[in-house]
Amino acid sequence: MFVTPRRRSRVVFLLLTALVITGAVFITANCRSTPGSRRTLEIRDAVSNRLYGKWPLEESGEFAIEFIHSVHQSPVRESFKSDDGVIQPLAVRFSSFGAGMLSDVGESKKLSRDGDALVITGFDTSFRELNYIVGTVSDHLLFINRETVSLRDLCGRNAHITIRVR
Repeated sequence: MFVTPRRRSRVVFLLLTALVITGAVFITANCRSTPGSRRTLEIRDAVSNRLYGKWPLEESGEFAIEFIHSVHQSPVRESFKSDDGVIQPLAVRFSSFGAGMLSDVGESKKLSRDGDALVITGFDTSFRELNYIVGTVSDHLLFINRETVSLRDLCGRNAHITIRVR
């Protein structure tokens, strides 16, 4: 069979296209990060949905929010883990029981001590999002990827925020 120059260039073009597509698929498949590293934590305004910031989650999917309790004037740290966009509480660390603090540990939860702090673990609930009002007197801090983010600096005092993992 005789191949004309036009037909030859078309065949070469198709072969090159196939190689480029195959190479792109190969590169994409091999450079794709693990499912855990593709997740992103987003903080948005709860009313306007304005994006304040987003951070990639490490493979563990863990992050924490810390604030100063308005009555006890001591830190409360809520630790979370995200898996498939669902946020699960891991632990709450605080200095004493009282107004506004979890007091019914229940059967599924475990209360322990860590130095001077009380720690509750064993939560069996999960959330699609977390909602906070950023402190006006004391800050809320986000701990993520070995970084500490001031939510008051990021969002402003009294900002109503929603935290989601995508």
